[in-house]
Amino acid sequence: MQETVAIQETMAAFPIWVLALDYILGVVMWTLIGRAAMSIFLPEDSSFFFMRFFVRATNPILKFFRPITPRFLLEPLVPIYVAWFFFMIRFYLMPWLLGYSVMGMLSFPLESEISAVLYKMFGGS
Repeated sequence: MQETVAIQETMAAFPIWVLALDYILGVVMWTLIGRAAMSIFLPEDSSFFFMRFFVRATNPILKFFRPITPRFLLEPLVPIYVAWFFFMIRFYLMPWLLGYSVMGMLSFPLESEISAVLYKMFGGS
């Protein structure tokens, strides 16, 4: 019940295009973080299907950000560096462009909804 109320409040607080843009940016950010995490355990050219997905999905993004990526960064840290840009856009630029001084708990609608589902599944009533 609380999950439904939280989702409805999120949907009412923001236009659908804002939520869609945040979801897209959030998925890109978490995919970059996933690639960095997987690279701790597997080489980039691994045949493991998750690693292949992360590499294929993020290579175009990393290539796009290559001109502003410092050369001194170790290659496994580059996805984290690029994910930081997506975090900054979601946390600072989007609220500023939308005219909010502070978005508070609704700064990350994607993560808010995921946490509500996890809470309902594992701990909440």
